[in-house]
Amino acid sequence: MTTEVMRRRIGVLYIAASVVVSACTTLDPYTGEEQASRAQSGAIIGAVSGAVAGLITGDSSMERKKHALVGAGLGALAGGAVGAYQDRQEMQLRAQLEGTGVSVSRIGDNITLNMPGNITFATGSADLNAGFFAVLDSVALVVNEFEQTVIEVAGHTDSTGSDAFNQQLSVRRASSVTSYLVSQQVFDDRIIPVGMGESRPVADNSTDAGRQMNRRVELTLVPLTAS
Repeated sequence: MTTEVMRRRIGVLYIAASVVVSACTTLDPYTGEEQASRAQSGAIIGAVSGAVAGLITGDSSMERKKHALVGAGLGALAGGAVGAYQDRQEMQLRAQLEGTGVSVSRIGDNITLNMPGNITFATGSADLNAGFFAVLDSVALVVNEFEQTVIEVAGHTDSTGSDAFNQQLSVRRASSVTSYLVSQQVFDDRIIPVGMGESRPVADNSTDAGRQMNRRVELTLVPLTAS
């Protein structure tokens, strides 16, 4: 599949996500309060692709990663154990990241951490901000305990610069975060880095505040299951 086709498919799925957003919980990064109920979210999200739940790589890439990890001897979760496992991981992530400016969202059995530009990177840079180290340390602390988790690291940019530059920049941002997590003993085979350039904004690129929100990294944590 070409990058352009993938982006178009993600765009369609991203629109679909807005339909179910009221069914997921998000921790407000400033107040620490949940913004909405996620009652019945599992049933709703079950009908749509993994990309809606924050995944960029899509189901096929994630399934290949899972099969490789299971084949390497990392045990898979099954049945009712999956939800309980993610409940515990979500609770610990919320506790570790409260007050950091990182939002923690849960849709179905996937958990997404949204890390905006005021925490992560300066404009045009893939160098981790000094304050970002402590955030990633907290994430590593949790995911090292919950080792049956696959981690997609998605880099994003604002619209400053050309499409080609931003695509490469987003790849380098994802790689920077991946390298740091690996330095904190997160098994690198558990991580899928991906760059999305400026193709998936969450705010208005015409304002400084909007560009800061778009200049982000999203970590989506997916439980390791046998299928």
